[in-house]
Parts: sequence; structure tokens; C-alpha cells
Amino acid sequence: MKTIFSGVQPSGTLTIGNYIGALKQFVELQHDYNCYFCIVDQHAITVPQDPKELKQNIRSLAALYLAVGIDPNKATLFIQSEVPAHAQAGWILQCISYIGELERMTQFKDKSAGKEAVSAGLLTYPPLMAGDILLYNADLVPVGEDQKQHLELTRDLAERFNKKYANIFTIPDIQLPKVGARIMSLQDPTKKMSKSDANKKAFISLLDEPKQIEKKIKSAVTDSEGVVKYDKENKPGISNLLSIYSIFSGKSVETIEKEYEGKGYGAFKGDLAEIVINELKPIQDRYDELMDSPELDAILDRGAEKANEVASQTIKKMEKAMGLGRH
Repeated sequence: MKTIFSGVQPSGTLTIGNYIGALKQFVELQHDYNCYFCIVDQHAITVPQDPKELKQNIRSLAALYLAVGIDPNKATLFIQSEVPAHAQAGWILQCISYIGELERMTQFKDKSAGKEAVSAGLLTYPPLMAGDILLYNADLVPVGEDQKQHLELTRDLAERFNKKYANIFTIPDIQLPKVGARIMSLQDPTKKMSKSDANKKAFISLLDEPKQIEKKIKSAVTDSEGVVKYDKENKPGISNLLSIYSIFSGKSVETIEKEYEGKGYGAFKGDLAEIVINELKPIQDRYDELMDSPELDAILDRGAEKANEVASQTIKKMEKAMGLGRH
């Protein structure tokens, strides 16, 4: 069985875009792959965080993973900071990374632009990410386009280490999401839906209440034509809503277009809101059950134990290859 590693930062609640683009696919992947799903809280602190909020977000993200259908008997769900090997591997890989290649990372350029001071962690984030992946001998890493450059660096660092010290690492392949899984902002349909959007009306969070979902969909940007038709170029707003409708209902876009012939946007948006609310209800119910339960802690304890077993073996091999310690 091939191994998959995926890490998600605990910053803000996941959106239906994350659900469609990643989580739904993770639920399918867990049946055919050896999956490690990691809540990468150490990555979150490369920018300032409120400690109380961070703690809450970590727990919330873990509960959401389980609520959408991740099975802890099939996949390993754990928190990065509870496996010390991640920070250890990050440091070792920093030592074989070059400042020039880290400064070239697009995300570093974007996040540090116009700032008076940035943390060193923001610069050395990619070697830590490489460590996350390489510790578990991951064959595949499902990532969005925005992380592709980091994955390429991970491959370079793995090859560099293997050549210089010992052939320890599996070189991971990048798995980009299937085409069509890109959900756009409700307020600016030319932009990807993002949980960090300043405009709260631009995204639907997995934990939004029914009234909020209805309001957000009804105020979603469309056009003045009033025709429910998929045309990404000329009608990006309605095309985005059609994609969401199609994914959540399982109906083809053509079928939906036919159903709303001559009906206008009001009826279409009202029905879409109902479909999204109904799909999210069981997820939200399960999430509420898990949040304050000892079950969640038991699952995370087991996950950390399993991850520690594998990761500590890899770190020992890395240290031995480099001549660290006494063994």
C-alpha cells in the first residue's frame, strides 16, 4: 500500500472549498492508501497566533477531519507538535537547505512583502514541511497549486540528503487536485474561496449556521442576465454556484441547467442553500459530538503514538547517516 501524507494548518475553520477540493478526496483515499493526516500547528506559528485561539483551532480541525468521514482505524490523524521528530527533521533539513532557494519561495515573498520584520520561521518553513513528508516515506502528497513549489523543494532536499549521506528517503510525487475541484469566492468569482478572506460573505465555512449559509448564497455575486447557465468566461459567478450545486447534489451541470430553465436566480439560489445546509448538517452534528468528548482525545493520542513510532525510526536513520549522537 502506498503512503500519503497531508498537512493542514489550524488557522480558521475550513470552507466548503477545502471540503470539496481536499477533505472529500481524503475520505476516498483512506481506503486505498496508508494515510497520515497531520494538523501542522508548528507551521501556524510562523506568523503571530493567539495561544487560546490556536489551541481551539487545533481541536476543531481534528474534530472536522473525523466529522467529514476520516476513519481513525484506517488513517493516522495526529498533531504535528506531539511528534518531536518533526522539529528535529526540520532542523536537519534546514542545515542542507540554501538561503537562496528559501528566499525564492513565492509564499515567502508574498507573506513577507511590505513587512518591517518577518520571523526566521517564515523563511525556514519549507524544510520543516519537507521533514513532515519525508519522515513517513510518503509516496504521494496531495497539494494545491500554491504548495507545488514547496513540494519540488522537498524532492530536491530528499535527493540531496540521499546523495550526500545515505539513501534513506522516498522521493514523494506531487498529486494536484482533479480539475474542476476549484471553488471560487462568492463575492469575487475570479478568486479562489479562502478561509482567510477578510470578507466573511466570500466563503461558506463548514460550521456556518443554516441562516448564515442561506444569506451568503443569496448575496453571492452573479450577473444581470438571470439565466442559469455554465459559462466560466462570461458568467463566473453563476458558474461557480453551478459547480457547488453539481458536487453537493451529484447531478450533472446540464441536468441542473435544464431544471432551472426560465426560473431565474432566486429559485436557484434558494434550492442551492437548502442542498448545502442538508449536506453539512450531519458533519456539524458529528463535530458537536466530538468537540468536548474524550473520544477525540483518545483518537489523537493513538494517532500521535502511531506517528511517533514511524517518525522516530526515520529520525534515527537521519542522525546516524549524518554522524550525530553516539549511536
